[in-house]
Amino acid sequence: MKQFLLRVPEVTLLFWVVKTLSTTVGETGADFLAFDLNLGMPIVATIMSGAMVILLYFQFAKFKTYIPMVYWSIVILMSINGTLITDILVDNFGVSLETLTIVFTLAMLAGFGLWYKDEKTLSIHSIDTGKREAYYWVVILLAFALGTGVGDLLSEALALGYSTALTIFGGAIALVAMWYFLFGLNAVLAFWIVYVLTRPLGASLGDFLIKPVADGGLGIGMMSVNVAFLASIVLIVVVMSFRAKKVLSNSAKGI
Repeated sequence: MKQFLLRVPEVTLLFWVVKTLSTTVGETGADFLAFDLNLGMPIVATIMSGAMVILLYFQFAKFKTYIPMVYWSIVILMSINGTLITDILVDNFGVSLETLTIVFTLAMLAGFGLWYKDEKTLSIHSIDTGKREAYYWVVILLAFALGTGVGDLLSEALALGYSTALTIFGGAIALVAMWYFLFGLNAVLAFWIVYVLTRPLGASLGDFLIKPVADGGLGIGMMSVNVAFLASIVLIVVVMSFRAKKVLSNSAKGI
């Protein structure tokens, strides 16, 4: 069962569900901490970045394999930090969403390019070394920052609205899935396209749920959304953990 020797999870339906939920929590969680609790974006960014660095240290130095709770905690923290990076650059430094989208797109593509040049593969099924995992997390953080910017660009700067942005990103993912299952799109390319798209999808979903009805949202309380989504993530990750332990146990017994 090689997938459990890897540093990242097997790609299943549950993987995509938790990934989307995590990106939504990244959007709404960052706003809740920064604005509802009045901590401010710089303070929240400092706290979340510190927590992320600590978990990454243990992941690289101690664990060196896929542990569901650790992995998804890092994903959530990166999702929150990706949101904060974009929001701080836009709100505090006046960088336009168009500029951010271009810069983060180029940075992410450069990350992929360096990764491929060094390792000759971008497949997550090959992430079994610290170097490959480092490339993986760098690209993911850039993808989260990019996804936040793209989501805000479509829904707010271009005034398409949150529901329209949600439909666009969901439709794009559906098209990629169709291309993969029906027309043989390369699996690695399909994975990364969908991985990048689920970020603005989750961000748009979060905004759609919490923004006031007058602004095109549903007006659901931010606390309610965060609690519901976090509880769902924890439940699914617990299931993933039990499945992983069962497979490892059976493998050790030669079953």
